[in-house]
Amino acid sequence: MSGVVIENKAKQNLRVQQGVAIISVVLLLVKLIAYYLTNSVAILTDALESIVNVAAGFVGLYSLYIASLPADQDHPYGHGKAEFISAAIEGTLIVTAGALIIYKAIKSLLYPEVLSRVDTGIGLIALTAVLNFITGQYCIRVGTRNQSLALIASGRHLQTDTLSTIGIMAGLVLIYFTQWEWLDSAVAFLFGVLILYTGYTILMKSVAGIMDKADLLLLNRMVGVLNSNRRANWVDLHNLRIIKYGSILHLDCHLTLPWYLNVHEAHLEIDQLASLVRAEFGESLELFVHSDGCLPFSCQVCTKESCQARQQSFEKKIEWTLDNIIADQKHKLV
Repeated sequence: MSGVVIENKAKQNLRVQQGVAIISVVLLLVKLIAYYLTNSVAILTDALESIVNVAAGFVGLYSLYIASLPADQDHPYGHGKAEFISAAIEGTLIVTAGALIIYKAIKSLLYPEVLSRVDTGIGLIALTAVLNFITGQYCIRVGTRNQSLALIASGRHLQTDTLSTIGIMAGLVLIYFTQWEWLDSAVAFLFGVLILYTGYTILMKSVAGIMDKADLLLLNRMVGVLNSNRRANWVDLHNLRIIKYGSILHLDCHLTLPWYLNVHEAHLEIDQLASLVRAEFGESLELFVHSDGCLPFSCQVCTKESCQARQQSFEKKIEWTLDNIIADQKHKLV
């Protein structure tokens, strides 16, 4: 069941990214036409970012195709990390676009160019802003639901493009009524800096994913779920690790169980743990649990009642926290 769900999510991600790539090409053409008609460096700023949108859209499309491939002998954990690489490329492209925009804005400020047909340019880029926002919102919604960094990155990029377009429109409206043409370069410079920052944040998130940086928000949420649904036989849980590959979560942990449970009973407890995690975090999960038998010192922190094998009295329940649940040792009283 989980394999079918994962495959369907991957296909949906791929279809959405195909739409993003096509829309990006159309919007780029509209903005280039607007720049040709107006000679506005601010509109050129928007067009340059759209060139990045097109490149990033096709890079994202290819990465989602790779990520949708099933695990194989060479990639036993699947191909999900292709999404992080895609996001890294997109972030780099955005940073490059931001730097070029700043350069062009400074040059235009020093050597001004005459603007024309500003009203037509405003109308054309207003249309692109609406389409960008709708597309970006849909990407983020689907990407969040399917845990796809590539789709979320595309959506954030499109929404940033929308915000920059709105700012550029405001500047052009001001230029239209005041005839202060130097504002064209000033607006371009301002949004060049914004685009530069957006690219930097996307780049840092992708690097964190490639390096398997711990997702503290996800881990804290996991700790809360496990504490709230703790079973009597779950004496201890430690050495918890979560790695994200595309839309798939890989969770490893050590679960301490009563030593006298047979293999089938221990497996049932692990199944209960897996069901709990999947109910909260979705079917796109691979769970690897190492079961430990409890030791005499475990009795002091074990809440299981009517245990005939108990050797020490219960003293204190240890609440699982982010710090102690990721530690590579069983919990015990000092």
